[in-house]
Amino acid sequence: MGNARNIAFWLVLFLLILALFNLFSGSGNTLQSRSVSYSEFVAAIKDGSVSQVTLDGETVRYRTTDGTDYAAIKPEDAQITQRLIEEGIPVKAESQEQSGFQTFLVSLLPFLLLIGVWIYFMNRMQGGGKGGAMGFGKSKAKMLTEKHGRVTFDDVAGIDEAKEELEEIVEFLRNPQKFSRLGGKIPKGALLVGPPGTGKTLLARAIAGEAGVPFFTISGSDFVEMFVGVGASRVRDMFEQAKKNAPCIVFIDEIDAVGRHRGAGYGGGNDEREQTLNQLLVEMDGFEANEGVIIIAATNRKDVLDPALLRPGRFDRQVTVPNPDIKGREKILGVHARKTPLGPDVDLRLIARGTPGFSGADLANLVNEAALTAARVGRRFVTMIDFENAKDKVMMGAERRSMVLTDDQKEKTAYHEAGHAVVGLALPKCDPVYKATIIPRGGALGMVVSLPEIDRLNWHRSECEEKLAMTMAGKAAEILKYGEDNVSNGPAGDIQQASGLARAMVMRWGMSDKVGNIDYEQAHEGYMGNGAGGFSISAHTKELIEEEVKRLIDEAYQRAKSILTERKDEWERLGQGLLEYETLTGEEIKRVLRGEPPAADDDDTDGSAESSKPSVTAIPKTKPKSSPGDGGLEPEPST
Repeated sequence: MGNARNIAFWLVLFLLILALFNLFSGSGNTLQSRSVSYSEFVAAIKDGSVSQVTLDGETVRYRTTDGTDYAAIKPEDAQITQRLIEEGIPVKAESQEQSGFQTFLVSLLPFLLLIGVWIYFMNRMQGGGKGGAMGFGKSKAKMLTEKHGRVTFDDVAGIDEAKEELEEIVEFLRNPQKFSRLGGKIPKGALLVGPPGTGKTLLARAIAGEAGVPFFTISGSDFVEMFVGVGASRVRDMFEQAKKNAPCIVFIDEIDAVGRHRGAGYGGGNDEREQTLNQLLVEMDGFEANEGVIIIAATNRKDVLDPALLRPGRFDRQVTVPNPDIKGREKILGVHARKTPLGPDVDLRLIARGTPGFSGADLANLVNEAALTAARVGRRFVTMIDFENAKDKVMMGAERRSMVLTDDQKEKTAYHEAGHAVVGLALPKCDPVYKATIIPRGGALGMVVSLPEIDRLNWHRSECEEKLAMTMAGKAAEILKYGEDNVSNGPAGDIQQASGLARAMVMRWGMSDKVGNIDYEQAHEGYMGNGAGGFSISAHTKELIEEEVKRLIDEAYQRAKSILTERKDEWERLGQGLLEYETLTGEEIKRVLRGEPPAADDDDTDGSAESSKPSVTAIPKTKPKSSPGDGGLEPEPST
């Protein structure tokens, strides 16, 4: 259909040009002749200077004895032919009738123009997609052929268990007898579940590169249209294409766009998306068997998918694709650093130890930022310093050194961040302090980043209480230094983080003896987050929850205040150190607290601010929030 549309468009254009040429070709000779009045033409006849005359309707074209061409308009009542013959001047007459084909083209020209415009706009309405106006219900699945930029399982690292699950599917497609002789059947579907950026789509591309069978790819949103029945028609067409190319793999990205739980929307059972999902369920496992067609889907919202989609026989395997651990991060960094020239001081394992919580996409971005940083200063290869700077940029945002701050604002920010750092170092179960800065980054005037030494898998009650104390240390520091009346809106982000953690402890994790081991989150937010369902709680229970949340935060605040009071000298030294040096690493903070100079020059020589300790990185889980006053910026710890 696409080729037919193109041929029709060019044919209409050719006929249009041909008709215009025929229309105006008759007047071409007139444009080459000099126009004169009819009286001048008669005078030329009397003078005997006319050598040849051509009569073309009302136009009289003549050539003089000196070879010059002229044209004149003849009046209707003028009788000139007989006089020319008497004078012995050669006369030539041209026919005024158009050919039948030319007349037909001229009459057909408006219709051809309208047809061409209609074809053009219908093509635009379909987005240039397959089928045009008559192919509205055709599938938009594309067959993936990666002759260039082919991705294999060698390009996938850090998710070994998920890769093994999918390697077995590839092996089944290559050698089905190996499994069928024992009665094994090829899985009909595999669902890739994991947070954003963990490599679900990359895994699918690797399957396409390894399997050696046709691979169709489509997005879940491509099925859903505003017209009734279009999504179901596209599902049917997609499976028809897959059956013709079996054995093959069909990859549906972001399947939650079409596979959401039925009955939860406003359209009830007649909703177009639900009709599309019903057709998908039937095609995957209905009366007709789809032998050799494997469906692979990816989503980061498994909780919203319809249960019928997840039952065995449809998606037989649910492959979890988590954030990588330290070994996985090292392998992923190695994959992304293949095309990047690294300096001799770069230790990918050290970078991996310093990036817990990073996904594969985050690590790819880290390597790219480091390469851009090195190129910006004109290096021939990427050094460890570039990786440290890139890590700070990814974690805390770009530096805003052009931002104008008064001395009073800098001082308040320094003592605020010093309070976080001192309390964090004083409490043994707090994560190690990675870096403190009063240089504005992102949406904060300053921040302290504390990061785990190893990948954190769970939280204990004592750890949460110490984390709350470190979070509230910024406000405690401001009150101790400047008094109750001069506290700023800087702790707004700290209060938000502390409130979220305290509510989780009370309502979800059962860390409050008074509230007990009951999950109140559904009652607080509504079942499945839509405000419907769940269960109701009494006013007394709500009051008890808020009392426990307030108690946890107040105790954390008092704990932080007492630590800062006991370690006032260390806190003062660190506040002055931040005012002088603006940014201090974990080891430099410890030296300042002991009264020693930070020795920043020594740190610069080894290319890593934290090379001497098992360091630390995690993307801040909560970004600085804007709040009224102070330009919408407030210092807060990123934890």
